[in-house]
Amino acid sequence: MPKDQGALPPLHRPADIAKAIGMSEWWVKEQARRGRIPFTKPGRAYRFTAEQFAEIVRMYEVRPVAVAGPQTRVAAVAVLKKPVRDPQPTRSGVRLQARVPRRAALHQPDAA
Repeated sequence: MPKDQGALPPLHRPADIAKAIGMSEWWVKEQARRGRIPFTKPGRAYRFTAEQFAEIVRMYEVRPVAVAGPQTRVAAVAVLKKPVRDPQPTRSGVRLQARVPRRAALHQPDAA
């Protein structure tokens, strides 16, 4: 039997994964604890196979936003900005008023 057939896959520690993706070891353990990333847990320690690491990288991959049609840089940036909200409410002019903070209300003399 060849040497590689019965060999187990190497398991990587959270510190190795954290260093490779630029996050803290605590973050990797917390994501595994919450079930957000795949992991292997022999005993009480989190470990990761090469396939699991590749899946984690794919999960947090960010793809570029596709903008339809040829546009200038200024127009493309304008598409990505949030729309400006109208400062005036469109409903029947109900105007909210801030309440007096508790600390200020406690130190005011009673008007009685």
